[in-house]
Amino acid sequence: MDLFGFVRHHAKSVRKITWAGLLFVGSISIGLVGFMLLEQYTLLEAIYMSIITLSTVGFHEIRPLSDGGRVFTIVYIILNLGIFAYFVSVFTSYFFEGEFRKLYQNYMSGREVKKLKEHVIVCGYGRNGMKACDELTKWKKTFVLVEKEKAKLDAMQQSEGKFHFVCGDATVEDTLIQAGIEQASFIITTLPKDTDNVYIVLTARELNPNITIIARASEENSEKKLRIAGAHRIVRPDTLGGLHMAQLVTKPDVIEFLDVLHGLTKDQLSLEEVKFQELKEEFKFKTIRELDIRKKTGITVVGYKDDKKGFLFNPSPDTVVGPEDVLIILGEPGGIEEFRKLYAN
Repeated sequence: MDLFGFVRHHAKSVRKITWAGLLFVGSISIGLVGFMLLEQYTLLEAIYMSIITLSTVGFHEIRPLSDGGRVFTIVYIILNLGIFAYFVSVFTSYFFEGEFRKLYQNYMSGREVKKLKEHVIVCGYGRNGMKACDELTKWKKTFVLVEKEKAKLDAMQQSEGKFHFVCGDATVEDTLIQAGIEQASFIITTLPKDTDNVYIVLTARELNPNITIIARASEENSEKKLRIAGAHRIVRPDTLGGLHMAQLVTKPDVIEFLDVLHGLTKDQLSLEEVKFQELKEEFKFKTIRELDIRKKTGITVVGYKDDKKGFLFNPSPDTVVGPEDVLIILGEPGGIEEFRKLYAN
């Protein structure tokens, strides 16, 4: 983000400190003019009198004031009581309560975002956006959070530490450009209003035709609109939540197993995908039998996807892993780590 873009998107904060500075300078200027004209003070003497009057520290005047000078000083003191208090409160919040640090962090984050490529953009830090950020952080995926409520960003900074973010409205095209939409590989939009999500999908598709879009939908009739707009995947959290609760009754053991895979229990199992291009050269174009994954790592190949047949459950050992294919593997974290060391780049 360039300096002008930063000022534009943090106009409220910048305007506040600018206004306080202008009031302070304006008040000093009034004092200079008044003391120099009424009392014939030199410039240095006028500055001294203006500062001690503005700050109400109580030092003596340089020399006795005339009646006109006393009237001017009375009015000047009354005028400056509010100005000085406002000036002190603004600068205290910026330099002692961390406001200036936050503005600096916003500016530096914007500069770092500009350098990112193939990253993920998450729009909104509500309940679903929070879960998405947690999962991306867990898997060390580079992402940029777009959130217009500054308080939510501050809360995330305290809990998550350093991360990439843009403080702005995700439905505004310029905000998505700041988040690096043109270089991103995925965008997840989790805003509560379906109309906002549709608009983001349309904008993202226009700015980056190659991006993969995952959108939240609250209403069933919004799914069609999101698909027409260009969303690749649509998630309805309320439906999934209700389905999950019902299945805890109808097939509790299956759901418990899925919870293990999702890391929601103390048991440790992981389900991951491994793309053909991730494999080392000596393991490409080999059959699953030749890879001998289970014997070497304890990991099981439970699924397979190719560009023609789609997904296959429990693939044949004679299945050849070729370009655009994906292996779905299941095992304990230690086995997954061993697999990646042995088989993946």
